[in-house]
Amino acid sequence: MNREPAKSFQDLVIWQKAHQLVLDIYRYSDRFPAKENHCLTSQIRRAAISVPANIAEGFKKRGRPDKIRFMNISQGSLEEARYYLILASDLGYGDSSVLLGQLDVVSRMLGGYIAAIKANS
Repeated sequence: MNREPAKSFQDLVIWQKAHQLVLDIYRYSDRFPAKENHCLTSQIRRAAISVPANIAEGFKKRGRPDKIRFMNISQGSLEEARYYLILASDLGYGDSSVLLGQLDVVSRMLGGYIAAIKANS
């Protein structure tokens, strides 16, 4: 399958999936108790937002090491968000299994994207 190179970060399927994850995490965290507004709600949203934001920022970087660094930051933020989803579920704030599934998809795609960047010498 021949695909044209992405013209903007918004053309990247990985960014689209990561952005959808952010939207879904916002909807999920809207149901958290008000006492969590300045703690877990803020933390989970910040971690989630960091994923597509770093993909977007890394997209315009010219050097492979810079691109990979931003994608790696996205990976770290994904794992942080994973913990917050587990915590929210354990605290009884709602079932996060669907979001964890989405997160796994984004994580696998991000790993593949990093491998592709490394391969394009």
